[in-house]
Amino acid sequence: MQRLLLLSLLFLVIACKKEDSGNNNNVEQTYMDVSYGTDAKQKMDVYLPANRDTNNTKLMMLIHGGAWIEGDKADFSIPDIKKLLPEYAFANINYRLYSNGQNKFPAQEEDVKAAISFLLSKKAEYKFSKKIVLLGASAGAHLALLQGYKYASMMAPKAIISYFGPTDLAYLYNHPAQAALPNVLALIIGFTPTQNISIYNASSPINYVTSTSAPTLLLQGDADMLVPVDQANLLKNKLNTAGVTNQVVIYPGEQHGFSPTAMDDSYKKIISFLQANVQ
Repeated sequence: MQRLLLLSLLFLVIACKKEDSGNNNNVEQTYMDVSYGTDAKQKMDVYLPANRDTNNTKLMMLIHGGAWIEGDKADFSIPDIKKLLPEYAFANINYRLYSNGQNKFPAQEEDVKAAISFLLSKKAEYKFSKKIVLLGASAGAHLALLQGYKYASMMAPKAIISYFGPTDLAYLYNHPAQAALPNVLALIIGFTPTQNISIYNASSPINYVTSTSAPTLLLQGDADMLVPVDQANLLKNKLNTAGVTNQVVIYPGEQHGFSPTAMDDSYKKIISFLQANVQ
């Protein structure tokens, strides 16, 4: 009798553990190197907060920079970001990079779109809501802006945050802050604007702004010699004309990559912007 009682208690404990493991939205979870495509670079890390649900839990998608030729999702300090926004879920993605003539643009654009499609398909499983925010740095900011504006019908983001992202590639080619930049753009895209202006237009976020575009926060240094401040100002003017909520924060003396002081301030700006625009 005692042995049967012990076995019954053991089965009860096992059953309870199985039930708890199935109720994963009650605990914080992390999934590393989740594939959203067949290429080795088409992977993401997913960070899910405890007590999440499909009505209230916001998702932030992070897109690293690196001029579309380098960089990695590891460039983001996830512990720091999670401390700032503990109630958010995060998807931190890698994407195919240009190398030796392979993965010319728009491969990177296609990957961000595929990553979003994958995340939307996992919405019920991961337990997050339609309140999605896109955040990118440099080339990643360009991809965030392009995804958010160009494919708004696929996933209408609640906000887009850009750290010194290119907004008008043809203008950037013709008004570079560094002499080598046009050659880099022509290499990655495969053409100069004269040879194929349509791909430059199709790859520029500024050309997809409408009156329903997502609220946009642009963080920019005025001493940036890779993505000059006029890229942010051009987009700001387009957003203002369309009546889109936006905020442009220009940091005097900051270059392509912020000092610790500017970064700390940018975090405060991000939190305030999200509190005001992502309900």
